Amino acid sequence: MWLRTQKLIMDVDISDGGIQGEVPTWFWNLTSQIRSLNLSHNQFVGEVPIISVPSIEYGGPWLMYCWKFAFGGEMRPPIFDELNTSVPHVGDLVSLHMHDLRSLSNLLCEAKNRSYKLEILNLEGNDLSEEIPDCWMNWPELRVLILRDNNLIGGIPKSMEVLSNLQSLDLGRNRLNGPFPSSLENCTKLQKIDLSENEFVGKLPSWLGMRFPTLIVLILRSNKFDGELPQELCHLKDLQILDLANNAFVGIIPRCIGNFSAMIKGKNEVDDLNYSFYMGVLIESATVTTKGNMYRYDTILPLFTSMDLSSNNLSGDIPISLTRLAGLRSFNFSKNNLTGRIPNGIGDMKVLESVDLSENQLYGQIPQSFPSLCTLSFLNLSDNNLSGMIPLSTQLQSFDQTGFQGNKLFPNGEYEEDESDKDEVDWFYISMATGFALSFWSVCGSLLFKRSWRDMIKDISIEKM
Repeated sequence: MWLRTQKLIMDVDISDGGIQGEVPTWFWNLTSQIRSLNLSHNQFVGEVPIISVPSIEYGGPWLMYCWKFAFGGEMRPPIFDELNTSVPHVGDLVSLHMHDLRSLSNLLCEAKNRSYKLEILNLEGNDLSEEIPDCWMNWPELRVLILRDNNLIGGIPKSMEVLSNLQSLDLGRNRLNGPFPSSLENCTKLQKIDLSENEFVGKLPSWLGMRFPTLIVLILRSNKFDGELPQELCHLKDLQILDLANNAFVGIIPRCIGNFSAMIKGKNEVDDLNYSFYMGVLIESATVTTKGNMYRYDTILPLFTSMDLSSNNLSGDIPISLTRLAGLRSFNFSKNNLTGRIPNGIGDMKVLESVDLSENQLYGQIPQSFPSLCTLSFLNLSDNNLSGMIPLSTQLQSFDQTGFQGNKLFPNGEYEEDESDKDEVDWFYISMATGFALSFWSVCGSLLFKRSWRDMIKDISIEKM
C-alpha cells in the first residue's frame, strides 16, 4: 500500500519476492509514471490489463521486464498481443524483455521499412525453433540482443552487420552452426560475445582480436571450433572473461596472454567504462565455470576475471607470462596435453580463487609459492606427473586430497622413498658391479690371449722362486 502513495517513483522491481495473489487494480495506474517494471518470478494470478506505455518524449527510456512472467494459467498480457499484431508499437520502447513469444520473424520482420528505437531486446527462454531472421536493418539502435536458451538453428544472418551500435550479443544455448560469424566484423562496439553451447565450427578469425577494442567478455565454450588460437587475441586488452573450453583447439597457449591488461589490474583499478556498462542501464550477466561449478555473475561481473581453456587439445608448457595477470581470479587449463612445470611465479597472482590444471602431463614439484595464495579456495592438480612434497601450508593441506591424486606427491611434508629413487640406487650398484667385471676380464683376457705377457709373468714368478 505504501507504493500507492508514491508520486515520483520511476523504477519498480519486486521480482523473486514470493508474492502471491492478484495484483491490485491501483498498481497498474502507476505505469504512467514508471520507467521500468519487473514483476517476474512471483506467484501472481489473474489478468494483466493493457498497460499505458509513456512515449520517449515524456517518459524517457521505458523498460519492461517480462522475462518468465509468473502469472498463473496461460494468460498473456494484452500488451504482448498488441506488439505481435501491431509491431510499430515497439517503436515507443527502448527495452523489451519478453517471454512466451511465438515467432521471432513476426516480431522483427513486419517493420515495413521503418527504423525502430529499440535498444535492448531480451527474448531469452522462449523455445524458438526457427532460424534467426535476416531483417536486422530495421533495428539500427539495438545495443543489447539476448536470444539465449532457445532452439534457434542455422547461421548468423548477414544483416546483423548493420548493428553498429551493438554492445552485447548473447546467443548461448541454441543449435546455431557454421563458422564464426563474419557479419559481426562491423560490430566494433561489442563488449560481450557469448556463443556458448552451440555447434559453430572452424578456426577463429584473426580479426576477432583486432575489431573489438573494448571487448570485455568472450565466451565460446562447448562448440566445435578447432585450429590454433590466434595470437591476435592478445590485443583484447579490456578482456576480463575468456572462455574457450570444450572445443578442439590445438597448438600452444599464446605466449602473449600476459598482455590482457584488465586481468593484470586489481579490483580497484577497473576502468570506468566497465562499470558504466554493467552497473548502469545495461545490467549484464555472464555464466562462468569456476571452482568446479557454473556460476552466473551479474552485478559483481566488473570485479570478476576468468580464463578457461579446458577440454581442448592444447600442448606445450604453461606460459610464464600467465603469472603477470595479478588480477586474475580463476583459470582452468585442465584436460589438455600440457607439459612442463607449473610456473614458480604463480604465487604473485594474489587474488586467485580457483586453479584447475588436472588431467595434463605436467611434471616437477608444486611451486613453493603456492602457500602465499591466501584467497585460493579451489585447487585441482590431479592426474599429472607431479612429484615431491606438497608445500607445507594449512591452506593446501585442507584441500580435498582428490585434487592431488594421480601424481607422486607426499602429503603433510612426510618423506617417502620414491620408486624413481630406488631405481637410481639399484642402477648405481649394478653399474659399479658391471664396471668391475669389465675391468677384471679386460686384464685377464689380455693375459689369456697375449703370449709375451704370459711368458713375462712366468719368468717373474721363476725368479722370485
